[in-house]
Amino acid sequence: MLDLIIKMMKIFRLLVVFCSLLLLNKTYAQADCILGVGLTNDSIISEVFQLNEMQHEKLVSFSAELKYRNDLLNNELQNVKSRHPQSNVKELSQLAEKYKSVMDSMSRVQTMIDKRMLTLFNSKQYELYRNLCKEASRSPFIVIPTVYSDTTNSENR
Repeated sequence: MLDLIIKMMKIFRLLVVFCSLLLLNKTYAQADCILGVGLTNDSIISEVFQLNEMQHEKLVSFSAELKYRNDLLNNELQNVKSRHPQSNVKELSQLAEKYKSVMDSMSRVQTMIDKRMLTLFNSKQYELYRNLCKEASRSPFIVIPTVYSDTTNSENR
């Protein structure tokens, strides 16, 4: 079981790096460390961070919400591309600006969903996330982890 968790952590590290590079192309500063809700398979996130049942249910819900929001934004991208004139440099520049605006919206949605999930993490799960981000040379999102009553009871024993 421990070998499986270590293997899943390695996979998650690779996914964090890949997703960070894919979504965040800011080269002037250390990139944000996305959790990858909706991008990474829910079961991988659930296993790596050992999510409880409530957290897993929220993860599935957040993944579905991200998919829905990104589908809307992808439709918007298609509309921009198909309806915007593209006959000269000025029109192409305007198209690029509109395209970038929608892509930025996708990035903001990913950040919002990831932060909502991270706030459900307990302190140990959040610390694992921060350590994985550090290994990937990414800046973790700063959130306040949730304190669960069953966690504090087991820590006091």
